[in-house]
Amino acid sequence: MTVPIGSGHGLTNVEGHEDFDIVWPWNQPGGLRRGATAVLRVKNEAPGLRFVLPPLLRACDHVLLVDNGSDDGTGEEALRVAAEHGLSDRFTLKAYPFEVARAGAEHLAVNERSVHSLAYFYNWCFSHVRTRYSWKWDGDMVLTTEGEVSMADLSWQVGMAEAVIRFPRHGLYIESDRKAYLDLGLRNIEEWGFPMSPDYVYTKAPEWEIRTTPDRIEMFALPQGLCVELKWLDGDEFAHWTNPESFATSIRNRRKRREWLVWNALHDGQVPEGVVEIESSEGVHVVDHVTHSWLPRAPRPFVVDDPDHARLHLRA
Repeated sequence: MTVPIGSGHGLTNVEGHEDFDIVWPWNQPGGLRRGATAVLRVKNEAPGLRFVLPPLLRACDHVLLVDNGSDDGTGEEALRVAAEHGLSDRFTLKAYPFEVARAGAEHLAVNERSVHSLAYFYNWCFSHVRTRYSWKWDGDMVLTTEGEVSMADLSWQVGMAEAVIRFPRHGLYIESDRKAYLDLGLRNIEEWGFPMSPDYVYTKAPEWEIRTTPDRIEMFALPQGLCVELKWLDGDEFAHWTNPESFATSIRNRRKRREWLVWNALHDGQVPEGVVEIESSEGVHVVDHVTHSWLPRAPRPFVVDDPDHARLHLRA
């Protein structure tokens, strides 16, 4: 009989780094309090944190950011943004000093209990949550005005709930402070909200980590237009993947194939179907324009006739 990974006191790592052993949070003295915590696992995400953190800090009971060896001042920037908005009391910064295997073949070759494993890294991060609910958030995901309100409303309601929440997001490819390309041609909605319990822990999958769930769960999907995922066209969007070319052959990577297609098309001066070019006015950053004005005012729903070819029609 296989023992569930979330049972017992916690996990040790094969390298013997006792300071980075995992104690499951439900086993911590005092247990878990009501509320929701957003957990960000980041490396070199400093440029986007001024957009990511303020609405997230307002929407959640707490935000935990784990810096995995950034050399661009990510941790310092996160502390600065939280302080600037008067929300330092809702923010915690932690450091994870080990190099983590990139998704794909590199991840597959690493022992699940290694400090270099994506699964171990995620479990270590979430072991520091002290609320009964958690949001798996990325360092490039920005809530829209609607998204902030929706997440804040949910954060107090799900504090006692056994439910998984699926959160949609749209890729926003940023060319400059005033110009970006929003991909509305792909329905991308993943599980981002989870209860904190032994039933919901991370384990190893073929190309990345995966969160375990019970056989029967309540699952809710939020509407589109609540979150964008920042993709800086002058950056290295796929650095955390062993081999981006593998997107073309993996049946599990339809979303990454789409991102690879859009990324390369935009670099070649082409705008794929389903991608909308957006320009902000003078003095307004395009990320603020998209999240505060453009997306909240866009007609609903976004209708995709053919997701593989990303044909988009906006219908009032």
